[in-house]
Amino acid sequence: MNKTILVNKDNKIKDSYFKNLELVKAKDIDNNDVLVEKETYKAFKNLQKFFKIMDIDVGIDGAYRSIEEQKLIYKKFEKTYGKEYTERIVAEPYTSEHHTGLAIDIAIKVDGKYPKDNNELESQISYYENIHKYLKDFGFILRYPKGKENITNYPYEAWHIRYVGPIVAHIVYKNNWTLEEYLTNFSGLLVINKERDMTSFDVVNKISKIFGIKRVGHTGTLDPLAEGVLIVAIGKATKVVELITASYKEYIAEVKLGIRTDTRDITGKVINKKKFNNKNNLEEVINSFKKTYMQEVPIYSAVKVNGKKLYEYARNNEEITLPKKEVTIKEIELLESKSDTFKFRALVSKGCYIRSLIDDIGISLNTYATMTSLKRTKQGNIKLEDAYNLSDLQNNNYKLYEIDELLDYKVIKADEDLAHKLKNGQTIKNNFNIEDRVIFKDNDNKLIGIYEKSGDNLKVWKNFFVE
Repeated sequence: MNKTILVNKDNKIKDSYFKNLELVKAKDIDNNDVLVEKETYKAFKNLQKFFKIMDIDVGIDGAYRSIEEQKLIYKKFEKTYGKEYTERIVAEPYTSEHHTGLAIDIAIKVDGKYPKDNNELESQISYYENIHKYLKDFGFILRYPKGKENITNYPYEAWHIRYVGPIVAHIVYKNNWTLEEYLTNFSGLLVINKERDMTSFDVVNKISKIFGIKRVGHTGTLDPLAEGVLIVAIGKATKVVELITASYKEYIAEVKLGIRTDTRDITGKVINKKKFNNKNNLEEVINSFKKTYMQEVPIYSAVKVNGKKLYEYARNNEEITLPKKEVTIKEIELLESKSDTFKFRALVSKGCYIRSLIDDIGISLNTYATMTSLKRTKQGNIKLEDAYNLSDLQNNNYKLYEIDELLDYKVIKADEDLAHKLKNGQTIKNNFNIEDRVIFKDNDNKLIGIYEKSGDNLKVWKNFFVE
């Protein structure tokens, strides 16, 4: 269930949405049967109980509407009030929030009775406004807030609440956003402590569901066997993935000597064995890899050759000449060793495969070596101690970094005139002595874009003001 689905005058709901919509029966304030999306109704019941303790009686005045029901309502209003008025306050079929099952029009009992008509409802607005601050704690937002009519294209409705889940609801409330603004503006970088036996895509998919945001991407793949730092970009921050991917990464790896697998890690099939001669100088060999060299890409990787991923060749038992890439091992040290195992730390450049590095170390030791565990402990300046587990996110415990916090570029605040030029992507004179790239923000501390040096000028590299 996509709890952040946007349905409005510009975004019609698709018929496919209803296939996975699970509705449950509820009673409205007139004791009539209505339908509400299952999770939404559960949250509403908790909201209702909370207000009951405060001696506030909240009921359902409107909930799910089918396409046919919306057609009838629209025609009724058009006949009674005219086309112009109807277009202003009533959604056309396929554009109503009520199609989602996530929207509820609430009613508050005042002086022992619920409001009977719009005039009575309007006179009781203050009662509704008194409870708005509590909605977020139960996963609801005020869908059509005051002062945001130009964004939602609907007048202020103090009674229309929408379920988006507690995490999103808190973000929306904190920033005084509408749902439209949340889906457009929510962006940044998360530092995740990826668990073992998950793919990087699994992490991205879970984060996308937690925040209800489609644009999510990771900044450096970690194999299922690996764990540790995985920086994930959300929203507009996905534009800088390549910059963060380029950072040096630090790993701690554990190795078993004497065997080689087809995947070059312990999850694969053993294809070679050779007894390890422990008389070899392990530490000396490991230290010799502090260098730049051409490293063979492992066949179980997503690197493409002739338009096909290498792991597809492996799965089809097709022979292929493996490509080589230049990598730099900036730092490497032996941490501990036993008879046929050892652990080491390495700081490596983009594109370095630790599995391949281990295989190369094994060859230099005149034996075979296979990775048994891998932990990414650092990416750029971000350490494992800064990372959050996925369970932390689900408990609303995380830090969302601004793009400039994780990029080592100078940040300049532009005045109004310069900001206008930058937002329109204009090339400007390099009066700031920039040698590489620079991040520009406006006076409200909002990100405008990243510019890069081009001769004596600065030209736009990434513009965050426009899509």
